[in-house]
Amino acid sequence: MAKILIIDDERAIRSTLREILEYEDYQVQDVDNGIDGLEVIKKDTIDLVLCDIKMGRMDGMEVLTEALSLKPDLPFIMISGHGTVETAVEASKKGAYDFISKPPDLNRLLITVRNALERGTLVTETKVLKRRVSKTREILGESEAISRINETIDRVAPTDARVLITGANGSGKELVARWLHEKSNRANAPLVEVNCAAIPSELIESELFGHEKGSFTSAVKQRIGKFEQADKGTLFLDEIGDMSLSAQAKVLRALQENKITRVGGDKEIEVNVRVIAATNKDLLKEIEAGNFRMDLYHRLSVILIHVPPLSERRSDIPIIAEHFCEEICADYGMPIKKITSRAIDALKSLPWTGNIRELRNMVERLIILSDKSITEKDVYAYANPGGPVAESLSMESFQPQVAQASAPNTVNGLNHFDQFSSFQEYKDYAEREYIKYKLENNAWNVSKTADDIEIQRSHLYSKIEKYGLKREN
Repeated sequence: MAKILIIDDERAIRSTLREILEYEDYQVQDVDNGIDGLEVIKKDTIDLVLCDIKMGRMDGMEVLTEALSLKPDLPFIMISGHGTVETAVEASKKGAYDFISKPPDLNRLLITVRNALERGTLVTETKVLKRRVSKTREILGESEAISRINETIDRVAPTDARVLITGANGSGKELVARWLHEKSNRANAPLVEVNCAAIPSELIESELFGHEKGSFTSAVKQRIGKFEQADKGTLFLDEIGDMSLSAQAKVLRALQENKITRVGGDKEIEVNVRVIAATNKDLLKEIEAGNFRMDLYHRLSVILIHVPPLSERRSDIPIIAEHFCEEICADYGMPIKKITSRAIDALKSLPWTGNIRELRNMVERLIILSDKSITEKDVYAYANPGGPVAESLSMESFQPQVAQASAPNTVNGLNHFDQFSSFQEYKDYAEREYIKYKLENNAWNVSKTADDIEIQRSHLYSKIEKYGLKREN
């Protein structure tokens, strides 16, 4: 059901519009001034705004301008009892969908509202589809490391300098490579990606340089390699640290001479390619171990860009999490969920060994499993895909219980925590004790306990079975 906001200082107009729109099964909210209207737009998910132009406290045109700066795709229909062509033109220039004079014609109003909502839906769907098709997304963050990366991209992209991007899996190396291509003079030519770790060593040369028909058993026809496909564009060699030494030698020759030879062929083919490489390995250590060529390393590393792990830029987590939340909610066609400040703090406290990729998966999981907003308890509950970790993992709430429990579990004066050999063992213990405590408090009423700790009843039954919990007679 579409949600419509009416902003008008005339009670009679608001009441009339509300009655008409609610009769058409729209969900309607109304306010009598622009300032309150902007607060509603900031906090709630609004699909359409009907806004008066002449109002006290804040003019309708000001509301339009400020609201569209917050939510550029929000459809606005301006209404006024002093309508002129000039006013309508000004409203359109500022981004309004349409202009209606007071008193509004019922049929025209309903048709305009329906068309504006359909347009808003189409705009949202188009953005979602474009995002799904395009792999080039914004590099999010305001930390010093991200600012330095963005500055380097701006400086290096317009040149043909080769770039080596280093960083852990999931940290965003591919995104950096895409922006180097997008901001380069080769942006209109192809960006061709090769995952060197995913191609068997015996096939990597054929993949990169192509092959002639009959050059080996399965070569039933001629094949164009990635270097030729990327001609006049960019070739992105991902996980280049996993490339075989023989393939490295041929890549080195291609970089030196800008020429390649297909497998099984003897003809040299000129290529005009900018090479960007990425790796999660320490190539200097790989060189010492004899797994990577030093001369190739120096050819590739004209410019070095290191993408730090998420654990080293935790200040960026709020921005990234909020962005993922908006993006995923839009993909699912659901209202945007608010992430509470304590939930953000909880997210910042997690280890993030999987970096940005893990954070996106985590936010998606929280959106699906949480209620109207994402809380600190949700973050701790769903930090592991295998099941909720007890609320008590928020140490503020668990510490008093630990203090009480530590005495009987202390051995020779050792700390209570010394009995656990791993963090997972401690989490299982905490979860078991928490569920047992709640069940006993609720006289082993599973439904009530599930509601109390906000998990599904079937999930609670699984936990009871997992930990072998039994009711004591």
